Amino acid sequence: MSHEKVIAVYDTAAHAEAAVNTLKSAGYSADNISVTRNENDAPAAGLSEPGFWRRLFGHNIGLHEAHAYGHTVSRGGASVTVRVPESEVPKVIEVLDAYQPVDVLDRARVYGSSAAEAPRVIVPPPTSASDVRKDEEVVRLAEEQLIVGKRQVDAGITRVRRFSVEKPVEANVTLHDEQVEVMRRAISDPDYLKKIDWRDQTIEVSETTEQPVVNKAVRVIEEVVIRRKGSDHIETVHDTVRRQQLEVERMPAETVKK
Repeated sequence: MSHEKVIAVYDTAAHAEAAVNTLKSAGYSADNISVTRNENDAPAAGLSEPGFWRRLFGHNIGLHEAHAYGHTVSRGGASVTVRVPESEVPKVIEVLDAYQPVDVLDRARVYGSSAAEAPRVIVPPPTSASDVRKDEEVVRLAEEQLIVGKRQVDAGITRVRRFSVEKPVEANVTLHDEQVEVMRRAISDPDYLKKIDWRDQTIEVSETTEQPVVNKAVRVIEEVVIRRKGSDHIETVHDTVRRQQLEVERMPAETVKK
């Protein structure tokens, strides 16, 4: 399986870092991703040398490209290099382009380099002119691949509210009453005649009764624990991707219009 290097240069290290994080989230190994930045405040002249970038990227870097790369990185920018199979190149380009890479041709013009013949280059071509024989025509086929990332969104809230309610209750209690009872009985004993007292007399006897007294006592009957519990689930994402195919049709010479 042949591999290619996809290269993008950004004006800020933050843009480069964001592109790298997206690539990693899409499943690309960190071992195949490298970032070049001006960590030691090296002079722009050293970073603008074609040899410096050729050692990093391993392909033919023109003077205008080296000049644009060097000025951008020396002023706080960064370059991202991704080594992927050839079939992955379109998908990687799409990810890198989302974070506003530098247009090499425009940047070279800004810095005064002579590069009118140079196209905008983010990815080196898989083959050079010297790789194609004069008697050959090359048709490249591209294929889209699905990149599925994920993001966290609000799914609502769960509200737990404590409040008081009243309900009717009843209880039975035994109450004791004491009342005065007045009874009359006949006396036949003659000795009582000797003890007759003709003075007025009043006797008071207290009566008592019990009434219910209601008090309330509080006790804790249970506790409710509130916490978040995480779970994972698999969701299938359906989409369509495009793939270029090749159809070969051989036509007899007599059917071809002159």
